[in-house]
Amino acid sequence: MSGFRLLEGKTAVITGCNRGIGKAVLETFVAHGAGVFACTRRETAAFSEFTRLLSEKHSVTIIPLYFDASNTTELKTAVKQIAASGLPVDVLVNNAAIGYNALFQMSPPGKLKEVFEINFFSPFILTQYLVKFMVRQKSGSIINISSTAGMDGNEGQSVYGASKAAMICWTKVIAAEFAKSGIRANSIAPGMTGTDMILCIPEVIRGKIPTGGVKRIGQPSDIAATALFLASDLSAHISGQLIRVDGGLP
Repeated sequence: MSGFRLLEGKTAVITGCNRGIGKAVLETFVAHGAGVFACTRRETAAFSEFTRLLSEKHSVTIIPLYFDASNTTELKTAVKQIAASGLPVDVLVNNAAIGYNALFQMSPPGKLKEVFEINFFSPFILTQYLVKFMVRQKSGSIINISSTAGMDGNEGQSVYGASKAAMICWTKVIAAEFAKSGIRANSIAPGMTGTDMILCIPEVIRGKIPTGGVKRIGQPSDIAATALFLASDLSAHISGQLIRVDGGLP
């Protein structure tokens, strides 16, 4: 890619890269010069070929990492691979998540544990490992993909919304704790976005179309553009913040 690249020379770790928002963030970051550890749960020939072609197109290094984020052993193995590469960890995008929607009284404990395991515990633990790289280099940007569901108290989203609300609070805490090490942490809260996850959103929420200036469902590229800003030096004085990307959702 010719022209100015905002992430030239930086290395990012992005989870959930095989589709939706994670895939868009991957494409956007490498187009702006970042090397990427592209994390997905399962290895597929299609994803391997996709990353190979993307790497060649933008002349950057993309290293696919395959692990189940809820499996501590697999997560540790992935972190060891990152460490063995000798590359820095300049940016971490915690994006991998699962959706779940049900009325409060219809939400079993097992589902509550599953959602929190993927949406909160796993990124929490992964960040504990990778922030050590950032502390040593005295710099880094942590970007947590939350959701407007973690703020708005939508009917039928007590479990999913609570997991995302936890991420919002945790982001503010680590922003404060690691500020002295030159590390920033921010959250992005997408509204309705055109990914597979939108299919499981309750109809009462899906029926809301933004009434402000942007009267459309968001796209993964909208979220990726915000992540690019937060990963780049353009946002060097922004930390501990939550940015809604919802087109003016009422």
